[in-house]
Amino acid sequence: MSIQHKVRAFAGSFILISLALAHFYSPYWLWLTAFVGFNLLQSSITNFCPLEMVLKKIEKSP
Repeated sequence: MSIQHKVRAFAGSFILISLALAHFYSPYWLWLTAFVGFNLLQSSITNFCPLEMVLKKIEKSP
């Protein structure tokens, strides 16, 4: 699985989890959804993704 696929899977999972938490616990969890969406948008514009950097370092470590 490529790093881009991992980033998409991570973002999608966080969005679904935060929507479930907002539905069952508190609407404040929607801020997590907004944060993930904003991060995806800024990474598409700037080509800078912190999660991608972390995943690259994890793959390089022994």
